[in-house]
Amino acid sequence: MAKPMDRGDREFSGTAPHERPVPRITMHAFCDSGENQSALQLAAEDRRLAKATLKIELGGISEAVNHYTGQITPNLLIVETALHGAEALAEIDRLAEVCDPATKVIVIGRANDVELYRELMRRGVSEYLVGPVKPLHLIETVSGLYLDPDGAPIGRVISFIAARGGAGASTISHNIAWYIAEQLGVSTVLVDLDLPFGTASLNFDEDPGQGVADALAAPERLDEVLLDRVLQKVGERLSLFSAPAMLEREYETAPEAFTAVIDAVRAVSPCVVLDLPHVWSPWVRQLLLHSDDIVIVATPDLPALRNARGMCELLRQGRRNDSPPKLVLNQDGIPKRPQIPIKDFGQALELNPSLVLPFEPALFGSASNNGQMVFESQPNAAVSLALAQLAGALTGRGGMASTKAVNPLLSLLMGRKRA
Repeated sequence: MAKPMDRGDREFSGTAPHERPVPRITMHAFCDSGENQSALQLAAEDRRLAKATLKIELGGISEAVNHYTGQITPNLLIVETALHGAEALAEIDRLAEVCDPATKVIVIGRANDVELYRELMRRGVSEYLVGPVKPLHLIETVSGLYLDPDGAPIGRVISFIAARGGAGASTISHNIAWYIAEQLGVSTVLVDLDLPFGTASLNFDEDPGQGVADALAAPERLDEVLLDRVLQKVGERLSLFSAPAMLEREYETAPEAFTAVIDAVRAVSPCVVLDLPHVWSPWVRQLLLHSDDIVIVATPDLPALRNARGMCELLRQGRRNDSPPKLVLNQDGIPKRPQIPIKDFGQALELNPSLVLPFEPALFGSASNNGQMVFESQPNAAVSLALAQLAGALTGRGGMASTKAVNPLLSLLMGRKRA
């Protein structure tokens, strides 16, 4: 299992504090304007508020006062006011008379007034935002209110999924996880979620374990002590949560179990890399929508383009406040195989490839047969340098080679145009 955080882990922020999922709280918003109401609705659909419940109504502070007179107020109350100065403060005073002491209050106003802000803070208001608010700003504000400054950080979840079978998502995710752990110095857990056919144990020359399957069977039992027993340590900073790779066993698990397992893992590791299988099921969709970063690995052909486009459309709809997924095009330039030009592939997805990897069967095959990563087999190969750049982009850290050395390589790979 990943060892306790040292300097390398502390320097890697993992999931930023303001991006942490909000706990199970009840929120009630009273809006004066449709613009702020729409922003709140988009925020309510965000992955970071998945555990919270948000009820939105039209009406400002006066409506909130009428609603909660004689009733218990929620954990968080969000109110909008069009008033300024003394009138706004008078409204807040009336709201205070019906608010429980434990209720946090966010006020959305229209005046960028420092004195008003100070007076609201003196009256116990948790935060004052100048409207119209943006969904992500609102999410960050709510998350910050419930952030425990003394709490342990939670890991960043990076999911890899293939647009089609054989695209190489598993191989790439394994190499990226290894590089983040062993070269960038961030304690990492690689979770192999292809339960019947997972290859992580094989690629790291380890015996397959029952770790993931056992954890999914009883996620409520998964704590730091149990994780310490079921994770396989395959490097100084890399641990493997392996799949059983057994065909005689059936795997019927609720999506909530997968989420619970990943939450337990990210509580003890700064970085969590998910190797998702090429299947489409509720739990795969849920893990993708709740990941911090997503990498889609595709080959430059029509089936991969169709599937990747469907994934991108779903992710854009379900993750409106997040950056788009990263696209890796793999196996570029297979001899005698017709392929879609790289530029056309990216334009069809409205997504520029983050990385284009040439077809290198000898390099990947040799590393796999020796139970190595490509970085161990040929650290200065073009593919190794390119993957190092991707690992740096995903973690916000520099790669093994300098930016000056790698950028021309990426320009060469990504600038290819094939008919």
